[in-house]
Amino acid sequence: MRLSILEHGHRRRARLFLAVTGKLSGVPSPDIVKFLLYRPGFLTRPLLELTAPAMRGPSYWTAGEREYLAMSTARVHECPFCVVTHAELTRIAGHGEVDPDRPADARPELLAVQRFLADVSRAADPDPAPVRDLPGQAVAEALKVNLVWNIVNRLANAFGFELLDGQLKTGTRALHRAGYRFPGFLLAAGPDDLRESVFEQPAHTSPELRRAAATGDGLEPPWRDYAASVRDASHRVTDDDVRRLVAAGHTEDEIFEVTVAAAVGAALRSFDAGRAALKQD
Repeated sequence: MRLSILEHGHRRRARLFLAVTGKLSGVPSPDIVKFLLYRPGFLTRPLLELTAPAMRGPSYWTAGEREYLAMSTARVHECPFCVVTHAELTRIAGHGEVDPDRPADARPELLAVQRFLADVSRAADPDPAPVRDLPGQAVAEALKVNLVWNIVNRLANAFGFELLDGQLKTGTRALHRAGYRFPGFLLAAGPDDLRESVFEQPAHTSPELRRAAATGDGLEPPWRDYAASVRDASHRVTDDDVRRLVAAGHTEDEIFEVTVAAAVGAALRSFDAGRAALKQD
């Protein structure tokens, strides 16, 4: 990963958890787990509170179909880590209702909502026509799936998540068994609301800077171009982008917070646009 704090900056309980699970599985914990266990009071708690019901709670969509929608979102963001992971999870969580290698065989309702979510993910003016005949609750549930992965895909790209040998099989099965939940002792106290957690609570950066990173409004160099890349083209973020921020005197914790804020801000903007399009239809 591009930030050393995401590799080695964890609290003692998280370090022990990573060491024990790595020993039991025979492979190091995946980058997504290391990321979520770093400062879990900043983003992880509200993100998991959103993710678990979105991906494994009661829904119009099967667990396999929701994994397929997650994979489709990752393709929009050109996030190889998440594409491969959710393709495997589609197979694990599903019962043959959707094959990631043969999507045309899926039920028409899934393909319709996939087209709508692709528009939402691109921050375009989403066209609600594909989902006009779907139950409103079904579309609302799909939008929550999309919100989660519009955040995570950007972070995976920006922080340079990679899969090591053996991690795909062990990591996806562990994630599926856990239902996208972490043991409570690994989570820190903090706001349960995603917006409050990322944009309002005290941190290394000011709330004003984080809110600016979310929108780009009033953001000064060198944050301006970096945050824009995270929001609009996270797959283009490079090691050099992070090195330039460090060379400009910014700490890794500041980079972590601005990156999260930019990713969350872009995802929330798309989510709100998707909901607005449905109301106007």
